[in-house]
Amino acid sequence: MTSAETATPAAQDARAERRAKRIAKHITAFAARHGGSADGVVEYVGRTATRIVLVGADGAWGDQVAPTHAVGLRAAELSGITLHDSFEGELGLKVRTGAYEWKRMAGIQIGG
Repeated sequence: MTSAETATPAAQDARAERRAKRIAKHITAFAARHGGSADGVVEYVGRTATRIVLVGADGAWGDQVAPTHAVGLRAAELSGITLHDSFEGELGLKVRTGAYEWKRMAGIQIGG
């Protein structure tokens, strides 16, 4: 058993809150660097992780990974970003891609 499995519920809650606060700091810093605000989507990445996809006011995008969906949602809440249900429509249209992304997409298409 790991220490997380043997910890009391209060200790697990405190640990999850600390993780959420740490992730929220990164999200807040991202928003500050990219126009002062950000939108996001909290998505599952398998059984043990959650990805918070971020889109800044300037169209830049990034992400943060949280150990659980609950921690990801709490981090998003603490950071004050606008959450969306999915990465479609208006949110997808806000994303600004650069030369790196276009090169990667082209490389994937031609087997690179």
